[in-house]
Amino acid sequence: MTAVTPTETQPARGVTFAEALKFWIKLGFISFGGPAGQIAIMHRELVEQRRWISERRFLHALNYCMLLPGPEAQQLATYIGWLMHRTWGGIAAGALFVLPSLFILIALSWVYAAFGEVSWIAGLFYGIKPAVAAIVLQAVWRIGSRTLRSPRKVPLLWAITILSFAAIALAGVPFPWVVLAAALAGALGGKYLPAQFAPASGHGSKAQDAAHGKAAFIIDDDTPTPEHARFAKSRLAAVVVVGALLWLVPMGALLATCGWDHTLTQMGWFFTKAALLTFGGAYAVLPYVYQGAVEHFHWLSGPQMIDGLALGETTPGPLIMVVAFVGFVGGWAKQVLGPDMLFMGAALAATIVTWFTFLPSFLFILAGGPLVEATHGNLKFTAPLTAITAAVVGVIASLALFFLAHIALVTRAGAPAPHVDWVALALAAAAAVALLRFKIGVIPVIAGSALAGLLLRLAGWA
Repeated sequence: MTAVTPTETQPARGVTFAEALKFWIKLGFISFGGPAGQIAIMHRELVEQRRWISERRFLHALNYCMLLPGPEAQQLATYIGWLMHRTWGGIAAGALFVLPSLFILIALSWVYAAFGEVSWIAGLFYGIKPAVAAIVLQAVWRIGSRTLRSPRKVPLLWAITILSFAAIALAGVPFPWVVLAAALAGALGGKYLPAQFAPASGHGSKAQDAAHGKAAFIIDDDTPTPEHARFAKSRLAAVVVVGALLWLVPMGALLATCGWDHTLTQMGWFFTKAALLTFGGAYAVLPYVYQGAVEHFHWLSGPQMIDGLALGETTPGPLIMVVAFVGFVGGWAKQVLGPDMLFMGAALAATIVTWFTFLPSFLFILAGGPLVEATHGNLKFTAPLTAITAAVVGVIASLALFFLAHIALVTRAGAPAPHVDWVALALAAAAAVALLRFKIGVIPVIAGSALAGLLLRLAGWA
C-alpha cells in the first residue's frame, strides 16, 4: 500500500519472502472451515510446526483482528505477513488468502449459472464438512489449553469462556457484543486482578524453547518490534492516502464509464458499505447482504443466495467470499457487459465485489498494526485482549457445536423429523483422531475426508 523500497521483501530472520510466499499460496487452497478452521490451520502451521511466530504474539495479533470489521482470519494472515516481510509481505499474505477462493468460486458460479446444477459439488464436499468440524475442535483444544490453563489459577478467564459460549450458542447474542463485554471485563480485571490476566507461561522465549529442546520461534515473545512495524505519522498518512486512492480510482472509473445507476457501480458502493459493517464475521453481515442483493437490487433470488452460502461454506477462503458468488450471479443476470459477454461480465462483477469488500481489511492492518505492536508487552492493553482470547475459545466451541449439529442432523424430503447421520459423525471422529492423536496434517485429513465422502455418496451410503 506504501512505496516499495529495495528492502521491502528482506527475510525475517531466517524466513525468506519466497518461502513465506509458498506458504501463503498453500494456505489459500487449504483454508476450509470458516474463520475458526482457518485460524486453527494457521496456528498449527505457523506456531506449532514452522515456529515462525510464538503463541503469545499470534494471539495478540488475532485479538486485534477480532475487533475489526471484516474477515478476521484473512486479516490475521495479512498481519503476520506484514510483521515478517513489511508491506508487500502483508499484501501477499492477504491477497493469496482470497485469490484461490475467488478463482474457484468464479468457476463454480459459472457452472451454477450456466447449468443450474451443483449436486456433484455437494457430493464431493460431503466428507469435507466433518473434517472441518474436527479442525474447529482442534482449534478449541489448542488455543484453549494455552489460554485458559488451570481453572483454579484463572477462574475469570474460564468464566468468560463459558459465558461467551452460552451467549453465542444458547442466547444468540451478537458476536460484537460478546467481544465488547470480554474486552471490558479484561480492562477491569487487568486493573484490579492483574494475575488473572497475565499472559500464560509457556514456550515463546528463547530461554524457554532452549530449556524444552525446541527450535526457537522466528518471532518470539522477546523479539523487539521491527523498525517497519513501529508507529510513525508519515507511514500512517501514506497508508491512508494510498488506500483512499485505491478506492477512489476504481470507483471513479466505474462512475465515468458506467454511471451511478449501473449494476457494477452499485455493487462497488454497496459492498464498500458491507465491508465496514462486517463486525462479527460473515454470518453477522449476511442478513444485510441478503436484504440489499436480493430484496433491493434483485441481483439474485433468495434460493440462489442460499446456494451461494453452501458454496462459500464448502470452498476454501473466508466465508464472506459468498459475495463473489453474489457478484457473479448478479453480473450474469443483469448482463453487465451485454448478452454476448455473459461470463466476462459476471467474472468482472465478482472481481469488483471482492476488491471493494476486502480493501478495507488491508488498510486496517497496515494502518493499525504499528499501534498494536507497541502494546504486546503492556498489561494495560494486553489484559482486554487476553479476555477476548478467552471469549474466542467459547465462540469457537459454539461454532464446533454448530458444525457437529449441522452434519449430524439431516432432514430428508418427506421425513417428519431430522435423523442422525452416523456416517458423517464417524468421519468427524476419524478426522479428529487423525489431527489430535496422530498429528496428521490438515491437507491429508481434508483430502482423505473428501475422498471418503465422495465414495460413500457414490455408493449410496451417505
